[in-house]
Parts: sequence; structure tokens; C-alpha cells
Amino acid sequence: MGKKLSGKDLIKLGFPKNNSINVTLGQINRYQKRVKKEHILIEAKKVLLNPEAYQGDGVWGKIAESLLKPVEVKRHVLKTTRSPFQIYGENEIDEQAKYQLFDALKLPVATAGALMPDAHTGYGLPIGGVLATKNAVIPYGVGVDIGCRMCLTVYPIAISYLKGKKHQLENILSEHTKFGMYETHKVKHDHEIFERDEFKTIPLVKRLKDKAYKQLGTSGGGNHFVEFGVITITDTANEWGLKTGEYLGVLSHSGSRGLGANIAKHYTYLATKQCPLPKHVQQLAWLDLDTHDGQEYWLAMNLAGDYAQACHDDIHARIAKLLGSKPIAKIENHHNFAWKQEVNGEECIVHRKGATPAAKGELGIIPGSMTAPGYIVRGLGNQASLQSASHGAGRLHSRRACKEKFTRSEIKKQLKAHDVTLIGGGIDEAPMAYKNIEKVMANQQELVEIVGTFTPKIVRMDK
Repeated sequence: MGKKLSGKDLIKLGFPKNNSINVTLGQINRYQKRVKKEHILIEAKKVLLNPEAYQGDGVWGKIAESLLKPVEVKRHVLKTTRSPFQIYGENEIDEQAKYQLFDALKLPVATAGALMPDAHTGYGLPIGGVLATKNAVIPYGVGVDIGCRMCLTVYPIAISYLKGKKHQLENILSEHTKFGMYETHKVKHDHEIFERDEFKTIPLVKRLKDKAYKQLGTSGGGNHFVEFGVITITDTANEWGLKTGEYLGVLSHSGSRGLGANIAKHYTYLATKQCPLPKHVQQLAWLDLDTHDGQEYWLAMNLAGDYAQACHDDIHARIAKLLGSKPIAKIENHHNFAWKQEVNGEECIVHRKGATPAAKGELGIIPGSMTAPGYIVRGLGNQASLQSASHGAGRLHSRRACKEKFTRSEIKKQLKAHDVTLIGGGIDEAPMAYKNIEKVMANQQELVEIVGTFTPKIVRMDK
């Protein structure tokens, strides 16, 4: 018996001469490389005789599916007309981002869409793009950083603390927050997320568990941050019963780290294989939610979103302990995610890539830049925006353009003028890289109402 499993071995077992052979070889190659060939053949025979019993299995489920109800791989053609959509703040959005949304609205699975006022060009769906689809999920419609989110905690601490204890606060951020590819906390915290079934049943996710454990409570590079600042509550009828006025706040922005990035990469690859599209829209390839891979991505995506939340919880818990204070309010929400939501009377999958959920009464935080205020908001449940709002001010200049346009001394000048201390941060994250948050907020008055603001004072980013 040869060492490596071949199609001939499977045909000998009784496998039909169709794509089930390719699927089986692919799965074995990916997940059972170290298993002896005779063991694989015994297991494969069991699956062949009773595929129904293996439908939920991480490795064999896809093989069972290929025997029972093979995924139909056919080249899809775009619709000639766009699904209904709405654009907010149209004059502030680059044409390329609009065209990306228009292409997405022509997908056979698309039912509706919207573009938020902070929108700009991205991969697949534009950043600030919202897209509703029928029973299909687009990995690149969610994005690479699955469950990237904002989290704001409010403390019963006078804001004079920002000046008086500035050195200690800077020290908390530089010593106790970790950023980028390689920084992790010396003392690792455990979390109930690691008990989740998905870490046992989805082979790809199982492999990523150790990395996820090491990276818990850390933030990514790029535009991710942790910052101290001034919270101003302006709405007397706020949800926490807080008096209007100023409080010390901590705001964090980051996502699901290596866990989410690897999930995105893997399922995007599977989507492009299963869903061939015209070249210019290939990044919008989707997974049917009735397939093994579609179901698996949905579970993995939700796990990555919950893991991102666990990371923020850990960041805020560490800081609260160092401040010696308990938060009196917490506001948080995802962007870069897909939700099941009713759209025009039917259940759809709503992708928000760099857009915030804004259902009626739903709270959120929309940051500006390191020198501009962010806004604590309450959703108005606008149906035309698919109950969404912007996730920030949005980029005015690409990362590359920033490096050509701005200098470190210009950034320092801006920071000094706004009395902001920056630890880390590259030229590509210059305050001038972002759109005017006041304009963005003015363009979404139909989407959210303002509860208060957050003004950054001490900012930590990746070096």
C-alpha cells in the first residue's frame, strides 16, 4: 500500500467517480496528514456507507456532503440592475467606494445595501459598506479583522486626574497594553471563550487556539488603539442614569487578532473556489449557508467576534484594576461582522464592513481621530440604512498617501495643539488622515442621536 492516499484508493473503496474524490483528498491532505493511510481508509469506508451520520463532523462532514448533496460550483453572472440602496453623505465619498457598492448590489444573492458617510475604498465591499444577502455570507464582506470593535468604559473619576496623574496613566498604557504581531502579556489570563465547542470541532479553529490564548487582551497594528480621555455626557435621559458632565474614560479599538485573520483567509479561499465570479468582483465570492463550509464559517465568524469582545474585556479589566476603580458604564459594538436580520420582511444576512449596528435604542461609539472627539450614540433604527451607522470618521487619505504627504513634525504640531500625548503610532495614522467627524455626524442625523462625546488625551498605538 503506497504511503499517500490517492483517488484510485477511494475508487477501490467504492467512492463515485465525481468531485467527492477531490473533496476527500483535499480534506485528508489538510487535516489528516499525519494519520496512517489504513486508518483513513477504514474511516472513509464508514463515511461512504453512512454519510448522514457524519454531516456535522469537522473533517468528514464536508466529505459526507459531497456524497449526499454536492456543492454546485457554477460561474455566476451579475444581475443587470442593482438592488435598492441608500448613500449617506454622498459628496464626501470617493467614486471608487460607490462603484464597489454598486458591483456588490448586482450579486445574485444581494437584496439591499447602504453606504455610510465615512465610506472609502476597500477590498471586496468598501469600508463603510452595508450589504444584505439571501442565505449567503461573503467572507470579504465581513473583512479580514472579524469582529473588530469599539469598547468604551466610563469611570467615576474626575478628569483633573488626566493632568495630575498623567505620568501614571501613560505608564499604564505603555506597560500594560500590547500591540502588533509580537507583543503579548507576560501574565496570561484565561477566559471562558476557550471552552467553546468550536475550538474542538472546527479543525482550522482548533489549530489557532494556542495563538488565540497567547494574544488574548492584545490589540492589532494599524488604526487600533487604547486611549484615556474625557467623556462628556450630554443626554439627561442616558441609559446609565449618569449626571450630565465630565468623566474619565477608556476607549479601545481592535479585533480578533490572528484568529480572525486566519479564519477570513481560509474561508475566502474556499468561497472563491466554490463561487466563481467575474474577475472584478471575485473578492465578493460567497458561501451558501446551507453548505458545510457556509455553516462552519458562520460558527467560526461568531467565535472570532466573541473572542474580540473577550480581548476588549481583558484590556479594560487590566486597566480598571490599575486605576483602582470600577467602570460605571460600558458601551461597545462590532463592525466587520455579519448578522441575521429582517430586511423588508424576510430574514437576510446583513454584512457591515466598517459600519456599526444602529437598531432602535442600540448604543454605540463612533470615534473621530486622535485629535478629534468621538461620539456616544443611540441608534434610530433607520430601515434605509439597514439599521446601520458609520464606524468612525473614515479615511480621507490612504496609508501610502499619508507617508508621502505628512511628516512626523506636522503630526507633533497637531497633537500639541490638541493637548494629546501619543505613545507609538505611525505617519499613516496621522490625525489629518481622517475625514472631519463633525461632517460625518451631520450626514447621519437620520441614523443616530448623540448621547455624549469622548475626547482622547493619552493615546497608545502600535509602534
